[in-house]
Amino acid sequence: QVQLVESGGGLVQPGDSLRVACAASGGTQSGSSMAWFRQAPGKEREFVAAISRDGRNTYYAASVKGRFTISRDNAKNTLHLQMNILKPEDTAVYYCAAGLSGISPYRAADYRYWGQGTQVTVSS
Repeated sequence: QVQLVESGGGLVQPGDSLRVACAASGGTQSGSSMAWFRQAPGKEREFVAAISRDGRNTYYAASVKGRFTISRDNAKNTLHLQMNILKPEDTAVYYCAAGLSGISPYRAADYRYWGQGTQVTVSS
């Protein structure tokens, strides 16, 4: 059973940077695309970014493109999301996902494994 554990969330001010991480255990995820989703209070879970199994291809939501960078280290079974120029609307619980079963990396329903989430709050 694969387990994903996120870390690195916190309270930051608008314009700040933050890096969240996801550690995978119980199985290697080097053969799977991985992704970050987020969910704000009262809203549906939304796609943030995804990365192919070899790290060569990345995908971003329009709202974060140019500000966020997704990366992975298959040797360490870790996934990262570097978030720059954070805005109040980035406030959400950020979830790590793995085990993509479909072709498209954008749909939450196509990921088999999920972490418990880490809270990111952007506020002055």
